[in-house]
Amino acid sequence: MKTDEDAKKHRRSVLVTGGSRGIGAATALRCAAQGDAVAVNYTRDRAAADAVVARIRDGGGRAIAVQADVADEAQVVAMFEAVDRALPPLRGLVNNAGMIDVATRIDAITVERLNRMFAVNVTGSFVCAREAIKRLSTRHGGEGGAIVNLSSAAAKIGAASQYVDYAAAKGAIDVFTLGLARELATEGIRVNAVRPGIIATEIHATGGDADRAHKSASIIPMQRPGEADEIAQAIVWLLSDAASYTTGAILDVTGGR
Repeated sequence: MKTDEDAKKHRRSVLVTGGSRGIGAATALRCAAQGDAVAVNYTRDRAAADAVVARIRDGGGRAIAVQADVADEAQVVAMFEAVDRALPPLRGLVNNAGMIDVATRIDAITVERLNRMFAVNVTGSFVCAREAIKRLSTRHGGEGGAIVNLSSAAAKIGAASQYVDYAAAKGAIDVFTLGLARELATEGIRVNAVRPGIIATEIHATGGDADRAHKSASIIPMQRPGEADEIAQAIVWLLSDAASYTTGAILDVTGGR
């Protein structure tokens, strides 16, 4: 006999951008474990996205991998249309896709780097949110839902002599979260952000220091970097009905930093 939980399973879906690795992959797995169908977005690494999808399906879940560079508006629109065709109606968006770059000072920064940094981390989040709103908002005939943006503790400390551009982009995400939460508060959509600290994921290799998280343990009050799943748990809570009165919040998950 089917239970109420069985009836709810896979009734709606969550799209996780940058879902093929790190925090995104951990979030996709957590969403699937709670019964959501999951769209795992990736930019280039199809094999990594397929591996996340396989883990979800092996556990009895429903998932697809969907390619899109979030900095490209046409690709974002096509991604949402692919999710519409393949999965149940959307209930949540996790704006996780992001990038850092090698450490640099502002006096050595290039416009090319700035353009890419803001296109991925800021413009991509805006465009993904726009497409999600069209599907979730009661103003557009949707059933409501939740958006969780990924910020960073760098937005509070500035990341001097490392990547001030990344910190500034994440500061923009904080403001975006506050404004969008208020804009959508009467349309059935909650908007929140998670601000991770130093987390042991593959992103540090992109910045030229694969072991940065563990080498930074001494500057973290808890004396260790966080794990991707610790951030995923916060994201999934903000997506859930347990956070039904939470909107416009920016949740620090930083080990006290």
